[in-house]
Amino acid sequence: MQIPYELALGWRYTRAGRATRRNGFISFISGVSMLGIALGVAALIIVLSVMNGFQKEVRDRMLSVVSHIEIFAPGGAAMADPQLTMQEARRNPQVVGAAPYVSAQALLARGEDMKGALVRGIDPAHEAEVTDLASANAAAVAQLAPGAFKVVLGVELAHTLGVEVGDLVTLIAPSGQVTPAGVVPRLKQMTVAGTFNSGHYEYDSALVLLHIEDAERIFRLEGPTGVRLRLSDLHQARDVAQQLAATLSGNLLIRDWTQQNRTWFAAVQLEKRMMFIILTLIVAVAAFNLVSTLVMTVQDKRADIAILRTLGASPRSIMGIFVVQGAMVGVIGTLAGLLLGLGIAYNIDVIVPAIEQLLHASFLPKDIYLISKMPSEPQQSDILPIALISLVLSFVATLYPSWRASRVNPAEALRYE
Repeated sequence: MQIPYELALGWRYTRAGRATRRNGFISFISGVSMLGIALGVAALIIVLSVMNGFQKEVRDRMLSVVSHIEIFAPGGAAMADPQLTMQEARRNPQVVGAAPYVSAQALLARGEDMKGALVRGIDPAHEAEVTDLASANAAAVAQLAPGAFKVVLGVELAHTLGVEVGDLVTLIAPSGQVTPAGVVPRLKQMTVAGTFNSGHYEYDSALVLLHIEDAERIFRLEGPTGVRLRLSDLHQARDVAQQLAATLSGNLLIRDWTQQNRTWFAAVQLEKRMMFIILTLIVAVAAFNLVSTLVMTVQDKRADIAILRTLGASPRSIMGIFVVQGAMVGVIGTLAGLLLGLGIAYNIDVIVPAIEQLLHASFLPKDIYLISKMPSEPQQSDILPIALISLVLSFVATLYPSWRASRVNPAEALRYE
């Protein structure tokens, strides 16, 4: 099969500047454009992969405490029939775990120190079905027995109150008892059975776990306030929540994990979108450097264009030659950027520690950030648009110089040759 001469000449012009002094400067600019495209594509891939990695790490740590879907009664009241709700929820093929819970707010006090807390009553026998927190702290959770009035505190909350395992804390319920002296809040002394560290400050500093029956007694509830579900695919939470809303009986509210932290996820998506736009401008600048490269190439090859025209080449063929030349620079730069970006993104857990050791610095101090290692998760949904945008910008940049080449007058070009 014979290769079209437009393609052969375009590839030859792409390589020719390396062998001759006359085209050396043009070849240098072409190489700079190629390098700029490669670096821009690599930067896009690395930055978006790191942002995906951070989002996944925070999401996984959050989901170690928060269930995929929560079904609860309005106003924090007890559910009418939680067992029926769990049976109906399990009929959905996506649901792989279900557990009842009690959720309420209270004050936790020790001496003069007092802290607001989110109290969660759990069933230790089933809690591991819906979150990883119970299985990761199995020894402490196993001590939560009915009537023992023991609690498991977030590590930051325990540090704030200055308590350790075995110490006593006072749980103050918001709704009190009416006495002749007025409303007196209900107080209950609890024993600290253990602490947990989820890696998410919001929960480590406020969450209190106790047995579900103890929570029902303290807050005077006739049963669990809700049911928590775990799904086989967490990304299907929103769709499953809609399906359950149509199938569950009773007046119940349903909330999936994306709604509980909607503001955080929206902020991350907005930041990711803005970084994509900003870094795409780097690729655009490098791609449009091809305009100056091809304009100078056309000026340098005017005699060659004139000879081709006199041999019968059409303006369309001349345009095709320079489109191929510019597209080759874009394709090579994009491929090089993909290889460089993916190579760094997949090995960032090795590269970053090496740089930290070389510079004697820590990019992610453990006492400031949630994680101490640089995460990275390249996603196909990011990489494909990056490659396509780079190729499209490179192709668009070739159109005007190529059109100028097709308009070269052979007589004018050969006049001084």
